Amino acid sequence: MENFKVIIVEDVPLELKGTLGIVKTDIPEAEVIGTAENEQAYWRLLKQEKPDLVLLDLGLGGSTTVGVEICRHTKEMHPDVKVLIFTGEILNEKLWVDVLDAGADGIILKTGELLTRRDVSAVMDGKQLVFNEPILEKIVERFKRAVSGELVKQEALVNYEIDEYDERFLRHLALGYTKEQITNLRGMPFGVKSLEKRQNELIQKLFPEGAGGINATRLVVRALELRILDIDNLEADEE
Repeated sequence: MENFKVIIVEDVPLELKGTLGIVKTDIPEAEVIGTAENEQAYWRLLKQEKPDLVLLDLGLGGSTTVGVEICRHTKEMHPDVKVLIFTGEILNEKLWVDVLDAGADGIILKTGELLTRRDVSAVMDGKQLVFNEPILEKIVERFKRAVSGELVKQEALVNYEIDEYDERFLRHLALGYTKEQITNLRGMPFGVKSLEKRQNELIQKLFPEGAGGINATRLVVRALELRILDIDNLEADEE
């Protein structure tokens, strides 16, 4: 790894001291050209000298959105500057997604093995999506659950003989569409009466113990219970 310049953005003095210690001890190639405890100080530093890397905490002054915006604007002005998030926002997964969308090159959580020379080197070498073990564990667990859920859904589709149109029909009912609106979906070749017939057929399939008095709402709930529909992935098709 070649020598490079870094700005550290951190508003907690004790944590800044710890980060400086890690950089000095484990990453001798890094030249810290400035530290900033807030957004204003950071922009002043950036005007004075452009770094190769910004080591950015997200929770500045009690706000998590400030760090995301710093990342976004830095990447817009200087796409070649690497931004590595070093944050204690361990449970805020939505924040992780926001900062990755803003262009961050990686996220290191302030837990586990903390910041390592390996992580920084990977970012400086151009690798994207650099994460340390704590965040990787969460990502892998989410991935495993998503794959397992998809397998359960596929089994349910086969077991209950649910075709593409059944799935689309149920999904849009779950999203609050009327049958009239569903008939207007692109590639949906059914009128209202045909959808009513299909609904009755689905009720027979999903309520084999007795289909009396089952309305569209109960049908959708049943489809969710059987994992024919995934409540985390209910999205409408193009109309």
